[in-house]
Amino acid sequence: MFWFVLALICALSLAVLDALCKDLLKQENALFVSLVRWGYSVPFLLVLFFFIEIPVLDRVFWFALLVLVPLEIIAILLYMRGIQLSPLSLSVPFFAMTPVFMIVIAWVLLDEVPDRSGFAGILLVALGAYLLHLHSIRDGVLEPLRAIFRERGVRMILAVSFLYSITGTVGKVAILHSSPEFFGAFYFTVLVLVLGPIAAFREGRAVKRIFGNVPRFVLIGFFSALMVVTHCLAISRVEAAYMISVKRLSLVFSVVLGRIVFQEARFDERILGSMVMLAGVVLILV
Repeated sequence: MFWFVLALICALSLAVLDALCKDLLKQENALFVSLVRWGYSVPFLLVLFFFIEIPVLDRVFWFALLVLVPLEIIAILLYMRGIQLSPLSLSVPFFAMTPVFMIVIAWVLLDEVPDRSGFAGILLVALGAYLLHLHSIRDGVLEPLRAIFRERGVRMILAVSFLYSITGTVGKVAILHSSPEFFGAFYFTVLVLVLGPIAAFREGRAVKRIFGNVPRFVLIGFFSALMVVTHCLAISRVEAAYMISVKRLSLVFSVVLGRIVFQEARFDERILGSMVMLAGVVLILV
């Protein structure tokens, strides 16, 4: 059951990472925080290269990487902007939509009809989303959904979830043509090498500011790297569906941290909604 411990650490570190980034987003923009989030993880990730075997990389791996990098950069920028604009407890639970999007894409493009468990999972995710804004039902039965989608941050996280449904599939191809440990360390290092010049071009002072509050930024980088490493180690020890199901506990952890750290309102309905969405994710993945 060591994989379970690793996946649980991954979920908790992801929730803590999002809270740390949201706090930094009070003073900085999404591009800068994205650079901090991944840039400060690189020194920790580079240590992995001393302990892993470097696989032979074929054309499929490099093609997958070429597809992944631009999509991932767009996703991370939307991700940071999304949690900046909306409460953690209202935005992060919508990452439960990623497996829903994957099912829909497979259904439309590959004619792969989901089974009963998949359909039930989709319904639970939808119900959980409804419950996140349940208090507004007094203004109409459909108002909880309308209220949620009026949130710009939520709309951005939905876009990120859709992008992750693509990058998750392509990333799996890249892992199969390398190794989980190598991919985790190499991929995010490449992202920083691309994101760094973009930040320098958009903001001339970004490179100088990146060395401003080093202890705070190192803490963000540590949890970012911890999330990546535990993800790779866990997913290499058990079926991906089981690992991702446990990792999605980050949805619940984020709601709790949103309440504790940022005093976000409507805790009861958001914790209930996130747990229902999590149950839907488990039904879809397992």
